[in-house]
Amino acid sequence: MPYFDAASAAPLHPTARQALLASLDEGWADPARLYREGRRARLLLDAARESAAESVGCRPDELVFTPSGTQAVHWGMAGALAGRRRIGRHLVVSEVEHSSVLHTAESFEAEGGEVDRVGVESTGRVPAQAFAAALRADTALACLQSANHEVGTAQPVEEVAEACRAATVPLLVDAAQSLPWGPVPGPWSLLTGSAHKWGGPPGVGLLAVRKGTRFAPRGPSDERESGRAPGFGNLPAVVAAAASLRAVRAEAEAEGVRLRELVDRIRLRLPELVDDMEVVGDPVHRLPHLVTFSCLYVDGEALLHELDRAGFAVSSGSSCTSSTLTPSHVLRAMGVLSEGNVRVSLPHGTPATDVDHFLTVLPEAVRAVRARLGAPGAEPPAVEEALVVDALGRRCPVPVIELAKVIDRVPVGGTVTVLSDDEAARLDIPAWCRMREQEYVGEEPAVRGTAYRVRRRV
Repeated sequence: MPYFDAASAAPLHPTARQALLASLDEGWADPARLYREGRRARLLLDAARESAAESVGCRPDELVFTPSGTQAVHWGMAGALAGRRRIGRHLVVSEVEHSSVLHTAESFEAEGGEVDRVGVESTGRVPAQAFAAALRADTALACLQSANHEVGTAQPVEEVAEACRAATVPLLVDAAQSLPWGPVPGPWSLLTGSAHKWGGPPGVGLLAVRKGTRFAPRGPSDERESGRAPGFGNLPAVVAAAASLRAVRAEAEAEGVRLRELVDRIRLRLPELVDDMEVVGDPVHRLPHLVTFSCLYVDGEALLHELDRAGFAVSSGSSCTSSTLTPSHVLRAMGVLSEGNVRVSLPHGTPATDVDHFLTVLPEAVRAVRARLGAPGAEPPAVEEALVVDALGRRCPVPVIELAKVIDRVPVGGTVTVLSDDEAARLDIPAWCRMREQEYVGEEPAVRGTAYRVRRRV
């Protein structure tokens, strides 16, 4: 079964497997102990730290291993904010950060801190000047991901890091998605990563805090990992994580070129194969292995199941599913279509034949889902001056499907008003208008839900 979800978790790299098995025999003892087994474990831990630090671009004594990438973000943000609490209680993040950053920001805000969330362009890229403008004299910390986890857009980290240095504000970079492809440039202050994103074992993260960065670990600590990651770590997994990071870096240049060509093939062919779809994310500044697209009149969860039955493992950034009723925060910030959202992220070694097969399977999968949802057909409808579509109580993509069904029933200049209580309609109806060259007039409160007004232009 072709696995196209490396952005969630990459398959275990062969080097990680070999290192893990070897270190299970050699690295089981407590590296803090002075007897032979402890010294052997300590040598393994020191070697892993040196290797990981070289890959990250920091000193070994600046890097600690954590139980996960999420924990690295939580501890990194908390420690930096606490270390600079006398400077101020202001935090700057982008609107498209990973949930681990945004959840920490929400907790900080609930405790009395102030958070500025910098918006993004339609490609998902943060304007460096806008981010720099958000920095203040009382800014304790700024956070910017190196590349987006949902749409693959690479962020201007180097420019932002220079602006932060000029403002004497530490910058924490969530580099979980980009570390397999290379070190993060610029004078960043803190950096986090997650081993299962690059083919290492799950349960290992890393946190780098460069010298000179004020940092005060929060909560109880001990003598391990400089007091920043307390507890007895999973040494065999740490060794495997460092070994696999070095291995994927050795392959990154050639594999990045190859996977970028495959992703370009998907980006080029999709609009030819599937009507009413939109490829999202920056076409140039992006990760080499990831592409995200959205399809009108398609439920994302249903499309994922359809592709799963066809033998493809993909994921969705859309939250138009049975488990949640609001659009992805990334897609919402970008202002792009959230319906039928699919993320394809190719792991190292993906053969071109798998990509070609995916491109033959996808159109039929989309057609099958649209047929089940009753997407609009080609029958010419009767014309009416204005229409009201009642989509209350119906979740995306149904409100947009109902709009598409009736838009031809009003003359050019006529209007359709869609009544919906689904939060996703606020994003998807304007996106549909943009894609279909119709005019989105605006929204206003209704007795129930919201009334979205669309004027026919073509």
